[in-house]
Amino acid sequence: MVNHDSCECSVTDVFDPSQLHAQARRVRRAARELARQPGALRDDALLHMARALRAHTDAILSANQADLEAARASGLEDSFIDRLRLSPERIEQMACALDEVRALPDPLGGYDEMWMRPNGLQVAKKRIPLGVIGIIYEARPNVTSDAAALCLKSGNGVMLKGGSDAFASNLAVVTALREGLQQSDLPPEACEAIGFVETRQREATAHLLTLSDAIDVIIPRGGKGLIQFVHQHSRIPVIKHDEGVCHLVVDGSASPETVERVVLNAKVQRPGVCNAAETLLFTESALEEHVPRCLKSLSEAGVRLHLCPASAAIARAANIDFCEATDDAYAAEFLSLELAVRVVADLDEAIAHIDRFGSRHSEALLTESYAQSQRFIDAVDSSVVLINASTRFSDGGQLGLGAEIGISTTRMHAYGPMGLKELTTTKFVVLGTGQIRE
Repeated sequence: MVNHDSCECSVTDVFDPSQLHAQARRVRRAARELARQPGALRDDALLHMARALRAHTDAILSANQADLEAARASGLEDSFIDRLRLSPERIEQMACALDEVRALPDPLGGYDEMWMRPNGLQVAKKRIPLGVIGIIYEARPNVTSDAAALCLKSGNGVMLKGGSDAFASNLAVVTALREGLQQSDLPPEACEAIGFVETRQREATAHLLTLSDAIDVIIPRGGKGLIQFVHQHSRIPVIKHDEGVCHLVVDGSASPETVERVVLNAKVQRPGVCNAAETLLFTESALEEHVPRCLKSLSEAGVRLHLCPASAAIARAANIDFCEATDDAYAAEFLSLELAVRVVADLDEAIAHIDRFGSRHSEALLTESYAQSQRFIDAVDSSVVLINASTRFSDGGQLGLGAEIGISTTRMHAYGPMGLKELTTTKFVVLGTGQIRE
């Protein structure tokens, strides 16, 4: 067991670069020890971490309430506050996500490939952790527990840097997770694998991005400003989780019931998340049957509509309020009850629109045409492509990965939702019988 005091976070607004660097080096040492542990011990740690989250529910909610009050006082948008807000149900979901990760197969130790060379050498590729992963994210406290769980299960250490608006919530979650680690059967050296940047100061983020001797990869999750900041300042390889300008395309062959149900779900169910639809594209074949019905349903659901001339004419005839769509609207990640709508000539024009305005996150097509669906799958440059399903399914848990550490919009190493396997790499193992190179 580990001394309880050694793993507690201290709250300070005074940034000390040397302390941050020292913590990152401790996490690196812990990650090396963690990677040597059998999967059963890592699973035991996850079990205790989930129990600790549940046991600390009241403390986490109290901290979250302080963050919410500060956010409201700062005039932050409702969609931002929704992402920040925790409840007993959401904390239980966080704990359940840890349980789900624990139940997944161990990603380490297996051999992806093995082959024999003519000289008798056996060559294999064995799956190993990435090392230490730096996660920089904004106002979603559940990312704290999801990231810690996935990194621990995959044998990685993690340095967490959440947004200042969620500082108290993240600190409370980390405190619970560390307590769970201490109560597990992991050796003491492995129990410092969860690092947390213990200050709100922005300069701490910039310094974190320079610690290439302690951190192997940075994963930023947030808006354009955060992504640009990380790219400009990082000396560490970056796998970015960029904004979600997600498109939903409706073809004339799609059934009206499916269209209305999926469109509303993609936009309205939880508009403040990155896999909510931000632009709705109709092919001309869908103009008469689908556009009037969808505009009416969306308007009744309280969605502010940004309409192209063709869809605006239909809205005007039905006395539906709207504003004129612009290129800025088509490029926007609204994260709120707003939606851009455009009528395009055909699927090719829809794909061209996505190429211009999309963020390579998630794109969906509603159609009964097999040929159109295959064309869409092949032509759309996006990390997730969905046919006849809501963009809201672009999520690691929904796709069977367990919790996700993010949705990569970077082609290198991983593309799309990043689960356990995406947090590992491979090393070559060569078995010989005394061979020498001639």
